[in-house]
Amino acid sequence: MASQADLRRIALALPEAYEDLHRRRPAFRVRKRIFAMLGVTGNGALFPDLAADDIAVAKLDREDQLNMAAAYPDAIEPTETYGHHGWTYIRLPRTDEAVLSTALRPAWTHVAPKSLVSRLIGEGV
Repeated sequence: MASQADLRRIALALPEAYEDLHRRRPAFRVRKRIFAMLGVTGNGALFPDLAADDIAVAKLDREDQLNMAAAYPDAIEPTETYGHHGWTYIRLPRTDEAVLSTALRPAWTHVAPKSLVSRLIGEGV
């Protein structure tokens, strides 16, 4: 079972990642672009068994989003409103650190500048 602390630790370990606020929620960014957020509010009807603190979103490209949702249907699903833009729900109690890391790294890659991504790939990071 993953927690907010796990998401925070994994996200902040990514190159140039930092925590900020977006609409009063913790958001994780790379060079000002959000790749994940914690504490999704207003979704009680969608996840009645989970508190807002147990839900995060990550920005994935469409292929990663669909693959992750297919592989982990109880833990990961595209958002209804912005799913086509890559925003993807992550139910933290229904996932683990490995899956969370598997979701956050491509989310970071999706929004990070391509020059940063290619430099890091070239360095083997």
